[in-house]
Amino acid sequence: MQPLDPGRLTLAKRVFDAAHLTGTFTLRSGVVSNEYFDKYRFETDPILLRDICLALADKMPTEVDALAGLELGGVPIATVLSQLTGLPAFFVRKQAKAYGTMRIAEGGSLAGRRVLIVEDVVTSGGAILDSAGPLRAEGALIGPVICVIDRQAGGADKLAAQGLALDALFTMTDLQAATGPS
Repeated sequence: MQPLDPGRLTLAKRVFDAAHLTGTFTLRSGVVSNEYFDKYRFETDPILLRDICLALADKMPTEVDALAGLELGGVPIATVLSQLTGLPAFFVRKQAKAYGTMRIAEGGSLAGRRVLIVEDVVTSGGAILDSAGPLRAEGALIGPVICVIDRQAGGADKLAAQGLALDALFTMTDLQAATGPS
């Protein structure tokens, strides 16, 4: 693994300082962890969120033409990325509404669009896998996945087994390198 350049190292420290909590936390995957990244702490800071999205925009593949922000944490990231890149953003629900449009993804038709899934923190990859099937059923061509933090807890491997490549702005290793041992 390559060390972070000084700019990304500074950004990693800012993300860590804003979002890293210690204690006892049950993750979405059911795993109990003694540390947690509260993504809302970096997603509700407008300057930090913009800086994160500027760095993510530099990592985005060119062969996509839409963003799919997963409920709830991926939505603010996809929204800012949409502003920065000009790509349309779709907001993906955990399950389709039982009323109104009754859609899994809001924002128009996904049919034939090459979609980049946008997520905040990836642990097991479960939320992404849960969304990929319904997005494909809507006609989306699911490409890579981008996230802010890969906790390096097996999510990337589970996604790869389903043909989804994960590209993270930061891994747990990056964040630890930026801040020293936790």
